[in-house]
Amino acid sequence: MSDWSVKNPYTSKLTNNFILNGESSRKETRHLVFDLGDSGLEYKAGDALGVIPACPPDMVEELLSLGGFTGEEEVETHLGPCELREALTNRYEIHRVSKKWLVGLGSRVSSGNGTISISIVKRVRISTVDGSSLISWDGSGEDDDVPEGYTEICSPNDSAEELWNSLTSDAKKMEDYMWTRDYLDALGDFGHIGFTPQEFIEGMDRLKPRLYSIASSPEHEKGTVHLTVGIVRYSYHDRDRTGLTTGFLADRCTAGETPIGVFMSPTRSFILPEDGKTDCIMVGPGTGIAPFRAFLQQRDINGDEGRNWLFFGDRTESGEYYYKEEMDDWKERGVLDKHDLAWSRDGAEKVYVQHLMKKHGEEIWNWLDNGGYFYVCGDKSRMAKDVHKTLIGICAEYGDMSENEAKSYVEDGMMKSEKRYLRDVY
Repeated sequence: MSDWSVKNPYTSKLTNNFILNGESSRKETRHLVFDLGDSGLEYKAGDALGVIPACPPDMVEELLSLGGFTGEEEVETHLGPCELREALTNRYEIHRVSKKWLVGLGSRVSSGNGTISISIVKRVRISTVDGSSLISWDGSGEDDDVPEGYTEICSPNDSAEELWNSLTSDAKKMEDYMWTRDYLDALGDFGHIGFTPQEFIEGMDRLKPRLYSIASSPEHEKGTVHLTVGIVRYSYHDRDRTGLTTGFLADRCTAGETPIGVFMSPTRSFILPEDGKTDCIMVGPGTGIAPFRAFLQQRDINGDEGRNWLFFGDRTESGEYYYKEEMDDWKERGVLDKHDLAWSRDGAEKVYVQHLMKKHGEEIWNWLDNGGYFYVCGDKSRMAKDVHKTLIGICAEYGDMSENEAKSYVEDGMMKSEKRYLRDVY
């Protein structure tokens, strides 16, 4: 085992970075291959890879410019002192404004009694006879009557004060503001108050790694680890944006060149059955296919005799049929015994994985009744809930149980006691 961790990540590089989608797709899903080199990093099918992103350099420079900073100012961070540019690049998340930062503006947002808010952008020191430096100003603060070396940011901003009051008194408005704005937007609304470099970073969220389900068996292509990543792109307030880590991987990581901090995040529960003769049902639409690609590779390498049944789906067959060639090969060789596909935009009616589960309910029950494992990977808020509800319904109908008995069979028996209903949801 290696000593690499979230606090001491291994510096990897990509060996491959390509789009899996067909030309007709409205999505961008990438297959990424990381070189593990001589790291000694080990993993198993079902584990996750932690990736540490860096913030967009063009955004960092724009923030420095808007704040009137050089980027070389020293600030104190949770990881110790560093230059402001380093803090905004590798220590804090600048792609989404934080609640703590907004609330922390407090009374500083108030524009006062009609006075102009002024921020020191640069100092002009005047030498005196005794060798000291002095800056003195007795101006009115109106029109052009401001000290040399100072810059007027704006006049009193009642709308900013009103905005801050509405955000801090309405949880929904605060949530909406945070989820659609970054610090460039926030400076547009509140930059008039002026910030010291330390004040600017106070309350920002710390830069956190992202965990991705590994899409390869360690024995498939030794010395590498594969990911299946959906790239997040969206537009708010007339600006195109990306997810912090997905944008980093898709747009700013060149294969063989860009250093990327990574570490392993082992799972104790989302694992293959010890007995290779055990049947496995896997439900993984979209990027939820990732761990099941790893499972199937591992079962193939092991020569496991247990049957494999994969439910996969997405929008369209032409745009989102990920790893089709591998799936076809597994089917031809008998590794993948059953393969049900749900395309939600290819027909008159939307078809999802839970609909295909219900269609094959009796056979699913037979596999489970004989000790089969059931796995789910993907969207926690909708898909996983629908699959869970459908599974309980199948057990009730074909297992001759009441709804409550089926619920207990699934949740208390399969999930808790027997640990053969396993989920990797997010």
